[in-house]
Amino acid sequence: MTEKVSLTELQLIIRDSLYLAMPDVYWVMAEISELKENNAGHCYLELIEKHPDEKNVRARVKAIIWSNRYRFLKAFFENITGESLREGLKILVKTKVDYHELYGLSLIISDIDPAFTIGEMAMKRQLVIKKLEHEGVFSMNKEIPFPAVPQRIAVISSKNAAGYSDFINQLKSNSFGYVFYTALIEASLQGEETEQSVISALDKIALRSNLFNLVVIIRGGGSQSDLSWFDSYNIAYHVTQFPLPVITGIGHDKDVSVTDMVANRALKTPTAVADFIIDSVAGAENHIIEISSEIIAASQIIIEKNKNRIESSGNKLFPLARIMMSEVKDNLSAEIIEIINIGKEKIIRAGLIPANQESKLSSAIKSYYSGKNMTIRRNSQRLITGSINCLSANNLMLIGLVNRLQLLNPENILKRGFSITSINGRILKNSDLIKKDDLIDTQLYSGILRSRVVNKKRLKRLKS
Repeated sequence: MTEKVSLTELQLIIRDSLYLAMPDVYWVMAEISELKENNAGHCYLELIEKHPDEKNVRARVKAIIWSNRYRFLKAFFENITGESLREGLKILVKTKVDYHELYGLSLIISDIDPAFTIGEMAMKRQLVIKKLEHEGVFSMNKEIPFPAVPQRIAVISSKNAAGYSDFINQLKSNSFGYVFYTALIEASLQGEETEQSVISALDKIALRSNLFNLVVIIRGGGSQSDLSWFDSYNIAYHVTQFPLPVITGIGHDKDVSVTDMVANRALKTPTAVADFIIDSVAGAENHIIEISSEIIAASQIIIEKNKNRIESSGNKLFPLARIMMSEVKDNLSAEIIEIINIGKEKIIRAGLIPANQESKLSSAIKSYYSGKNMTIRRNSQRLITGSINCLSANNLMLIGLVNRLQLLNPENILKRGFSITSINGRILKNSDLIKKDDLIDTQLYSGILRSRVVNKKRLKRLKS
């Protein structure tokens, strides 16, 4: 018959058996699933090991770091890794198995190897980068054309963050006097809430993406451990898929997160982000000034050319009019002289002509002369009027050319809702020049859109 023992005695047997079977210390690899510090300064942890699927737990145990050792290990670990001990972190700890009759089995931790955690973090970060590259999305946000005049900005930050205040003040106090329209979408950029908070903010902006030119993610300082949250695959993936360019200002001088890598632009501080946006608008303004100067110069050349044509036509018309008038007068004088001579000849042949007949003949000659003279004046007036009308028509034609030039100004054409589609800098006029999955650029008045060709259809033209 088996000997009867009390529960306490059984627990002590188990404890002694464990101590005899496992007297040494062990270096154990595990993930922290829970971590608590009590008032006495002791740190209580729950360590787990997961299956390769990263979901199901295959082992679990309690662990303790006594206060006198925890103070040293915590400071040492944070100084080396830049991370604080927290849930979800993989660690390599030096432990000894302990068994208590009331609290059961636990591990007493006496040391932590920070090099192991650094390696795990680097490996996890590299796996995130490779996954994004394998999915073909790593550079998608970088491929979005940066707006020529980025003045409507969605800001993901904390309302009370110093970095947000620095960003807004830098924009408002720019030396050029530019006006920027910003909308703050509040998010937590530190701690465990970072991932879900940033993704939620991006989703909110995506629903109203037509209101903005770009998105900036900024934070003002923060610990090194907070930066590791931006190595998250989910945050980085959302940035790659975002329809607007994303600029980050979340890092330290020597650190670049995965989110920085996939963003359209990555800058170190919120102030640097503001300066970059201001410089972009200044560059766009200078470009517009250059184009305007070129258009003005071309317009002046065309106007001067047509003005010279009008003056040349006028100079040719006036001498021609004088010559025509002179020829008409000469012909009229010759006809009058011929009529007078004919009249005299008839008078001589007829002999005596009654006085009344002579008077009638004289009156007829005067009337004929008066009519011809009136014809000359009328023709002269018509010629002058015709010359003036010709000059007016040429002037209207010149005004029409100037107006047409303004209508053909690329900026005015784009204002009316037209766009210019190009591929690799070449303007598209025929859909046969593109194929599926090609990237095409569409120039609008307010910016440039980049699209990927999913399908194309040939339009049937109406027969005339």
